Amino acid sequence: MTSEGAEAVDSDGVEPGTVRPGGRTARVREAVLRAAGDALVEHGFDGLDLADVARRAEVGKTTVYRRWSSPAGLVADLLTDMAEQSLPRTDTGSLAEDLRANARLVVRTLTDPRQGPLFMAVIAAAACDPRTAEALHRFYAVRIGEWSGCVEAAVGRGELPAGTDPGEVIAAVSAPLYYRLLASGAPLDEEVADRAADAAAAAARAGVFVR
Repeated sequence: MTSEGAEAVDSDGVEPGTVRPGGRTARVREAVLRAAGDALVEHGFDGLDLADVARRAEVGKTTVYRRWSSPAGLVADLLTDMAEQSLPRTDTGSLAEDLRANARLVVRTLTDPRQGPLFMAVIAAAACDPRTAEALHRFYAVRIGEWSGCVEAAVGRGELPAGTDPGEVIAAVSAPLYYRLLASGAPLDEEVADRAADAAAAAARAGVFVR
């Protein structure tokens, strides 16, 4: 994995991968991030090379080095884009159904032929690269924040005890699903998703997640 001596910040003093690149429209960013995702799926983080990404995206190497500076910066922006493209949370008026929708979305993502391997590659990269880990943490903080509203609404309706930590409830839904993906290798399907959601809902009702 190489970065060919690119600078850590761009000409505006902004760390690459933390904001949308300016200038040449979103088409360049879209092409580069698509190419980066393809390269990650094929070669993993250790094989992610900015020159190769530029070639795949049919973009000048200088543009890629200037805007993203390093493979870690590219992955950070890829995660930002993935968060931006994620579907909005479901609002059914029922905690159980909202959490099931969340769990099923996670399963669909992790079993998608492209998204699944991409997440695996990003998670593996985060285990050995601090900047990628920070980007991954931001990604999940955004997603958990978006879905926390269904827990807050459930507290407001009296479905859950006051003081329930919304983020902990949402994390409890997806945790067993990622365990299956990364550790056990057990199948992921809607039945598994519903079971994870129901378990998190039952624990929340019992006050397990009260701060």
